[in-house]
Amino acid sequence: MSTAGKDDHLLLVVNDKSSFDSPLLETEEKQFVRTSLKEGKTQITINQYKRMIYVQLLTPVSNDRVKSMENWRKAGAQLAGRFNAAGHQSITLVDNGNSDLLLALAEGIILSNYQFLKYKSNGKKEINSLKSISVASKKINKTEIDRLQFVTQATCKARDLVNEPQSFLNAVVFAKELQQLAKDAGFKSVVFDKKKIKSLKMGGLLSVNLGSVQPPTFTVMEYKPAKAINKKPIVLVGKGVVYDTGGMSLKPTANSMDYMKCDMAGGAVVGTAIYAAAKAKLPLYIVGLVPATDNRLDGDAYVPGDVITMMSGKTVEVLNTDAEGRLILADALHYAKRYDPELVLEFSTLTGSAAATLGPYGIVAMGNVNEELKAKLISCGDEVYERLGIMPFWDEYNDLLKSDIADLRNIGGANAGAITAGKFLENFTDYPFLHLDIAGPAFSKSNDSYRGKNGTGVGVRFLFEYFLRRAGIKKN
Repeated sequence: MSTAGKDDHLLLVVNDKSSFDSPLLETEEKQFVRTSLKEGKTQITINQYKRMIYVQLLTPVSNDRVKSMENWRKAGAQLAGRFNAAGHQSITLVDNGNSDLLLALAEGIILSNYQFLKYKSNGKKEINSLKSISVASKKINKTEIDRLQFVTQATCKARDLVNEPQSFLNAVVFAKELQQLAKDAGFKSVVFDKKKIKSLKMGGLLSVNLGSVQPPTFTVMEYKPAKAINKKPIVLVGKGVVYDTGGMSLKPTANSMDYMKCDMAGGAVVGTAIYAAAKAKLPLYIVGLVPATDNRLDGDAYVPGDVITMMSGKTVEVLNTDAEGRLILADALHYAKRYDPELVLEFSTLTGSAAATLGPYGIVAMGNVNEELKAKLISCGDEVYERLGIMPFWDEYNDLLKSDIADLRNIGGANAGAITAGKFLENFTDYPFLHLDIAGPAFSKSNDSYRGKNGTGVGVRFLFEYFLRRAGIKKN
């Protein structure tokens, strides 16, 4: 894609320590590297005075490309720390013959360089020195570099949204932020206000909002390029609960509310993934739907025992006001029917049960998509290491949602909480549908390599990978 300048700081990656060579090093320097590698060193630094050359040994995992790429992303996170510690403003990665792995390394460096310093009074002093990464390669073209830039930008934008406190990011501001993404990337967006939401009879969204002093919003985003290959859109639905107290069913456990600003992570995924697709000019018709509100206590707040009439006309007995996400998503999923979508992918930090099932290591997924498409989606998750853990979706789980006085109740009881939440949502669909519960990996309370700490942006890279494959740009 580019060539290395004579004063550029360089990173040379070694796959096989027994055959190291590089025209960028002098004979004595190459011998030094070979000797160091034989001694078991994996990181070697050469000071050429005007520039530093870093040599990194990274051996691919035999017959496991997915694991190899993940290891290289993690190595990128470690290297980013070294580059910032050295005060480097730029670094050039030199192609070692394996383009996919080199791009994974670059991805790890970029994502681990992310910072959220907006509210730091001394933030300017804490800003990382590293500002740019270049790739010197004859095999990697500009389009591939651009796509990497767009998807990592989108992931970082999703992190920004999740990291914002509710004191700034209420439902109205969240909708404005999504509109700004649309403006920046050139796709359409419209925000429904409370009056419009009432006219659509979105009973789920309106009920959850009853305890709030801030009005709800419903954001509709549409990216439809002239040469889109799909006549029916891919519809993305994202939960936008900007803060969740649990409502009248107040969250009871220690630390259970501390991070509830992240309960809109699904909505952030939807907006930023469309942003990435639009910036990359992918030939796909994509629609995004984000219902947004906070879930608070007030005199008018909905309470356990209430019966809600949803946009679909179905009635729901509320037995727990902390199961609010499924109520606002149900209205969005019903709204999605008007697009006659080829596929609906819904993202939400929906249940503690999902977080307990997979922890931070994967996305709990379930739905009615066919096995062929399911396998493709699993492969997309593996590729970017945002792995899907597919749960059973048996009809019997619907029995746990039966109500004595309404069509459904909003919780299924003590068993299979993540699955009954997904089953509840299925009742408002009539199209191929996959529910992705990102409650486990969406927010990290400790540093997790290139995923960082706090908002992770999980889901954006998975979606972008699926878009590339659906567009025929990458093979399944």
